[in-house]
Amino acid sequence: QVQLVESGGGLVAPGGSLRLSCATSGSIFSFSAMGWYRQAPEKQRELVATITSGGATNYADSVRGRFTISRENAKNTVYLQMNSLKPEDAAVYLCFMTRYRTYWGQGTQVTVSS
Repeated sequence: QVQLVESGGGLVAPGGSLRLSCATSGSIFSFSAMGWYRQAPEKQRELVATITSGGATNYADSVRGRFTISRENAKNTVYLQMNSLKPEDAAVYLCFMTRYRTYWGQGTQVTVSS
């Protein structure tokens, strides 16, 4: 059974940084595309960043240049480095993995406030 567990969320001041991690179980990680969505109250879910099994990345315009997605296949883990955080980045960040179907984590809360 595939499981995704996010960590690294928390409270950070505007301009600060956080690194989210998403650790996965199972044997399909290295063959899977990975990514992060975010969900803020009363806003549509937004696709933040993706990374293919080959390492190609893509970002939402709202985070390009500030966020970096990466993966470490040896640890079955994907990361989201978030720099220059803004109040509008506050949301629950959800990790997903896609290989024939999509698997989801439970999410980690990011709060950006002074």
